[in-house]
Amino acid sequence: MSSSAVHSLWTTAAEGKLDKIPAPHIEYAQLAPTLIVVGAAIVGILVEAFVPRRSRYYVQVFLSVVALAAAFAAVVGLAAGGYGTTKAHIAAMGAIAVDGPALFLQGTILLASIVAVFTFAERRLDPVAHGNKVDSFAAQAASVPGSDSEKAAVKAGFTTTEVFPLALFAISGMLVFPSANDLLTLFVALEVFSLPLYLLCALARRKRLMSQEAAVKYFLLGAFSSAFLLFGIALLYGYAGSVSYATIADVVSGSVQNVNPALAGTMGNDALLLIGGAMILMGLLFKVGAVPFHMWTPDVYQGAPTPVTGFMAAATKVAAFGALLRLLYVVLPGMSWDWRPVMWGVAIITMLGGAVVAITQTDIKRLLAYSSIAHAGFILAGVIATNADGISSVLFYLGAYSFVTIGAFAVVTLVRDAGGEATHLSKWAGLGRRSPLVAAVFAVFLLAFAGIPLTSGFSGKFAVFKAAAEGGAGALVVVGVVSSAVAAFFYIRVIVLMFFSEPKADGPTVAVPSPLTMTAIGVGVAVTLVLGVAPQYFLDLAHSAGVFVR
Repeated sequence: MSSSAVHSLWTTAAEGKLDKIPAPHIEYAQLAPTLIVVGAAIVGILVEAFVPRRSRYYVQVFLSVVALAAAFAAVVGLAAGGYGTTKAHIAAMGAIAVDGPALFLQGTILLASIVAVFTFAERRLDPVAHGNKVDSFAAQAASVPGSDSEKAAVKAGFTTTEVFPLALFAISGMLVFPSANDLLTLFVALEVFSLPLYLLCALARRKRLMSQEAAVKYFLLGAFSSAFLLFGIALLYGYAGSVSYATIADVVSGSVQNVNPALAGTMGNDALLLIGGAMILMGLLFKVGAVPFHMWTPDVYQGAPTPVTGFMAAATKVAAFGALLRLLYVVLPGMSWDWRPVMWGVAIITMLGGAVVAITQTDIKRLLAYSSIAHAGFILAGVIATNADGISSVLFYLGAYSFVTIGAFAVVTLVRDAGGEATHLSKWAGLGRRSPLVAAVFAVFLLAFAGIPLTSGFSGKFAVFKAAAEGGAGALVVVGVVSSAVAAFFYIRVIVLMFFSEPKADGPTVAVPSPLTMTAIGVGVAVTLVLGVAPQYFLDLAHSAGVFVR
């Protein structure tokens, strides 16, 4: 038989099949926020390739801020168009949910990211070296710390402007993460936002070895957690025969319609469901920084460049809690008897562990890291509530917390001595006398972390604890209040250290930042006070956004 005959057979066979391949139906307008950020990240890579070195920084900052603002505008447009409430639905052939929580969290991530990009772009804190402005990132990331090539790169005034496209890629993953509606999209989004963060952690200009160590720790532990997550996805797929959230939820609750023999065989196997669900939870709790999976947090927060720490602490938490909420409320609500006791335990040891260990810390960044672990515990209390208020209180808390965090880490970048940032707590003694404004701003952030009334921290904690109490987790609220009191001790200790102790002669100076960091800190203070004094509008907003599309 000649090859042409075979070929014609193939084409006739294919012609019969051609009408059977459905084109994917993708709602581009509803995915616009993510697509804008991804597009800008790709343009940012082209900028690195084609724009001359001295103008890259300006192009990248402009591109990043414009893209994030446009994406936020797209989120607001979708919300105004009713996609958060009446028109909420599943887009992109079942991969992405466009609903209230997704839009609320995407808006929070984008706003926090704009503020974080301002801190990335700060170039006035270090003195000018060799006639070039200096930022927080390594001159040339590939050169060995302390080597001649590094010295040459510093002398030539190189800067790692790649941090902006990397941040944009991370943000695009974070936008998909809380809105993912099947397990594979969830996993891809996790990788897309984790990998750029591993790189960003390694790019500090000062203390480069510590920064690289932090990145390696984060990478290894992150790879472990990704593997757990992926294994859990495999087991859940084996249990339900699908990676789609809706199908898995139907199988879990037993309301699935057409049961084929293979599904009938696995449906009764609860071991697959329980182990798979536990492994996916493990992967998400790692990202959140809950206690048995928190060991990376202090090391990474301390070693990473401080702007990156602020960005990670805020945006990653928002994205991960969004994914966690969707998993527990959409996929596994039929198993709440099984996951609630486990989450109870995790929340209790996270609140207590974060608060108690933070007392012993001597480094301001590690202190804030343990405080973020304690906050993860408080937010978990809201997750456990399993009622409508639980969702809306968690959304509100995440929004309030993210701006305070970025503001606090932005203040940490200002307090400097000869070796860069002075992060040891003893250096902060008497800061209130040397520069009262910076110390006062930091005190506002610390009081918000502690949950003192008239700050956003109080409104958030109150909402979360109220939801937990109504959801029948009264004991959890008691533990939460106790650990808040423990936590308040070390926040107020820092305030006392700043205002009521003598400044040392060789103490650090406070750098005067450019308007970029001032904006970041100013936004943090404004959000803290507005959400503390008049939270009702935002609580209502979170409440109206608190319904997951099934």
